Parts: sequence; C-alpha cells; structure tokens
Amino acid sequence: MRKKTYFCSYNLLYNMQNSRLINQDLYYVGASDRKLALFENIYPIPRGVSYNSYMLMDEKTVLLDTADAAVGGQFFENVAAVLNGRKLDYLVVNHMEPDHCALIEDLLLRYPEVTIVTNAKAAAMIRQFFNVDIDNRLQTVAEGATLNTGRHTLTFVMAPMVHWPEAMVTYDTTDKVLFSADAFGTFGALNGNIFADEVNFDRDWLDDARRYYINIVGKYGVQVQNLLKKASALEIKMICPLHGPIWREDLGYYIEKHVKWSSYQPEEKGVLIIYGSIYGHTAAAAEKMASLLAEHGVKGIAMYDASHTHVSQLVSECFRYSHVVLASSTYNAGIFTPIEDLLHDLKAHAWQNRTVAIIENGTWAAQSGKQMRTLLEEMKNITILGEDISLKSAMKENQIEDMKFLANLIVAGLNNE
Repeated sequence: MRKKTYFCSYNLLYNMQNSRLINQDLYYVGASDRKLALFENIYPIPRGVSYNSYMLMDEKTVLLDTADAAVGGQFFENVAAVLNGRKLDYLVVNHMEPDHCALIEDLLLRYPEVTIVTNAKAAAMIRQFFNVDIDNRLQTVAEGATLNTGRHTLTFVMAPMVHWPEAMVTYDTTDKVLFSADAFGTFGALNGNIFADEVNFDRDWLDDARRYYINIVGKYGVQVQNLLKKASALEIKMICPLHGPIWREDLGYYIEKHVKWSSYQPEEKGVLIIYGSIYGHTAAAAEKMASLLAEHGVKGIAMYDASHTHVSQLVSECFRYSHVVLASSTYNAGIFTPIEDLLHDLKAHAWQNRTVAIIENGTWAAQSGKQMRTLLEEMKNITILGEDISLKSAMKENQIEDMKFLANLIVAGLNNE
C-alpha cells in the first residue's frame, strides 16, 4: 500500500496572523518585539517595542509603512490576512528609518503591482537602502498633496526633522485619522490592547513615552512645534503612531505633553537629584540635600545614582523636573564620567529653561564643580543657584549650613514659580 502524504500550509498550521480592526476599514497590521534589548542599539527597552503598520481597505488598498525585519514573519502574515486575496495598490512611506522600512524590498517582491507613495527625500533614501528599481512604481508627493482611495482621501503633510529630514505624516480627511510617523510614539510592546484608552497610560506608559520622545526626538523641539502647529489646523479624532498605543480618546492630554516637552518647559515642579559618587561620600551629600528639601515640605523629589541608571532615563528625568541638583566627585581632574556623559547628552538634546544647583567633591583638587558650571553655561536659559558646594573627601558639620542655604534657595525658587 502506498503511503499517503499530507500537506498543510504554514498559515493553517500555525495561524500566525494577528491583525486587529481599528475602525470600519482600517486595520492594525504591525507587531511587537520583546526580544530586543536596546532600541537603536543604545536605549534599554525592558518592555520591548512595537512596530506599527496600518492597512486601509477601501476601493484601493493602502499599507501605511512596513516594519522592522525582526517582526517580518508576523507582519507579512497580518498583511496577507487583511488583504485576503486582494492586491495591494499603495504603500505609503512616511518615514525611512529601518525599523519602519526594512521590509520594503521584500514587500515589492510579494506585491509587484504596488505603487509607492512618498516624498522625494524618502524616495532617495529607498534607493540608498535597497537595490531595487522604484522609478516605474513611484508616486512622489509634496506638502498638501492628496490621494483618493475611494471613500477616503489622504493628505500628506511634511514633517522634516521629526526626527529625520524625509519624515512626513498622513492625514485621512474622511475619518480624521493622523498617521503620525515617529511623532506621538513610545517605547513598550503592545500586549493585545492597541489603544491608549485600554491601558493605564499614566502608570504603565508615560515614563516610556517621555523617555522615547526626549531621547529620540527631543533635540528637534522647534520642528516638533512646527508640526504641532500644522496638526492644530486639522480635526483629529485618532492618532496612529509608528510605536506604541493608538490614541482615540483624550488626545488633548497627550498632545499637551508633547507641547510641553517640545517647548523645553518642565513637566513637573519638583527637584531631581543626580549624583556621581565613587566611594559613597558624594552620595551621602546628595542624600542630605534630599532630607533638607523634604524637611521644607518638598514632595516632588527624585534621586538617581548616575552610575546605575542609564543616561537615557536621566536625560528624560531632567526634562521632567523644574529643578536639578548635580553632585559629582572629581575624577581624573574632571567630572565623574557618568555625570559628564549626562551633561554632554543634555546639551545634545537642547536641554534648557531649568534651575540647577551644583555639589562637587575632591580629596586634593576639587574640579568637578567648575567644569560642570562651564558645561551648563553653554546651554540655553540654565539658572545656576548660588555658589557651588565644595566638599573635601566628605561632608563636615560646618558645611551643613551651606547645604541648608542651598536648599533654601531651591525651595524659594519652587515657591515662586
């Protein structure tokens, strides 16, 4: 008797597709990565990250951005499931960073009839990243250009340097949906709930949203403000970013956060204490400052050891608080390395409009305070309070009054704002 052979498609066997209906004819076809340790190979993401992509099923089908190669299998399963045998008419490329464009060439092989809709700068980058001929399937758009797909009309809005020069956003004038590229994104993998109103955003997502914005986009506050002005002229009922949850409720809350972050204004009135300590003496001084502030009734106090906290979180917290205390040991006749790295990062991210107090330490030649002050003075609208407190090895009893005086200055500043 001949042995029978049975075949089963991969889809039927594993049923990988995990798309989700967003509204009447818009689908989420992205995927999350919980294995990646460092976003852009630099920022720790213990909660992973999502790579969002969207499919509009109208008279014409439109895919808005692709995804990172790490989630390619899931992404293509989702796309195929939503298309359900229909051809893909358009691919809109809003942003050419590889975590959103890595699958373009593979997509063109799978759907050779697709037309790429993007701006001239993005088209040039497609040619740079891939060895693929796009000239005969490219539709170049500029500010205000539109694409009619049947029931929907898409309008394209340029968003240069948010945070790459080719970035644009797409606005669905029919359903009032803004496909915002990297704007309004956040770190964190999606856990089934793809909408911000399905999660406790303040508790579980806000810190990652702040850290994402400050570190990825924060340098380009002026450009973000320009985009926000354009967005304010649109009636927006939903924001679909390329990372993190979709916003369909309380949009004003999230937009206001970005207005504050991009204008370099403190999000909270409070005191952030960051110290760089080698053997614990500088840390003890930072702890004393925290206690003095608490005795004055200051409740918004945060403290970090710069040697044990990733600089991306420190930068994010510096954008969050109105007042910052920097305490650093002297190291190789300079600033203790983690504090020095932080200051360089703050300058690179255009940190400004803050009040700072300085505590230095040095056993034989305290130099960190002077050098911290020099770096801070290179930044915009940084107010340095009083005289730097200078410790020699360890804080002594006669320096407690200096600490109290500096604490009083900080409290007075908090009360006057």
